[in-house]
Amino acid sequence: MKKIGLLIVIGFFTLQGHAQTKNFIDQAFLETEAEVDTLVIPDKIYLTIILNEEDSRNRASTEQLESTMHRVLTSLNIDVENNLSLLDFNSDFKKYFISKQKILKSKMYSLIVYDAVKAGKALAGLEQENIANVSVSKTEYSKSKQLLLKLKSKAILKAKLNAESMMAPLNQNIGKAIFISDLNSISNQLQGKVAGIQIRGISSVYGNQASEPIMSNFRKIKFSAKVNVKFAIE
Repeated sequence: MKKIGLLIVIGFFTLQGHAQTKNFIDQAFLETEAEVDTLVIPDKIYLTIILNEEDSRNRASTEQLESTMHRVLTSLNIDVENNLSLLDFNSDFKKYFISKQKILKSKMYSLIVYDAVKAGKALAGLEQENIANVSVSKTEYSKSKQLLLKLKSKAILKAKLNAESMMAPLNQNIGKAIFISDLNSISNQLQGKVAGIQIRGISSVYGNQASEPIMSNFRKIKFSAKVNVKFAIE
């Protein structure tokens, strides 16, 4: 009896699920997709700075280059204590053996700045002090999650407008949304890739008179959201 009762319960839920699916399929609905996107200026920029004695025009020591780097960044009101960190520090420094008598040292730093203008000033200031091996490794937008939520809302509203426009020639109205799917919500924030520019000698790119790089070379970050919505037809 227990076995028969179990089969009856399973059969009931199977029929109920089938009925719900059938009701959804039999209901008149309109299906539409909508996508929205936007571009934003990154507010977190990661710079990689390599201090290499071999790159220095006057063959300044790594220690001298470090001191110069700190002076330049501090003059721009950059918090070097919290925003500058050493990336490559193998056995106190990386050694390049040029000869038995001479050793050239190299250090790699990561610097975080919070706007493109300050990033450009840092690039230009370091270049003027003969620290030219600087690149942009990554960009981020701090409010990306909130922005994607807003874009999803806009995409749903756009889907509703699409549906209303499609039903207007038929003199019919759409009802409530009976199905919503988040198809694709992405951004092209660069993770470990060059973000638009890589500077190695700013003066060679912009000329000797350039005091700052052209800020348009920092690519904006693209965010997009795409939804699929099914509306009941009244």
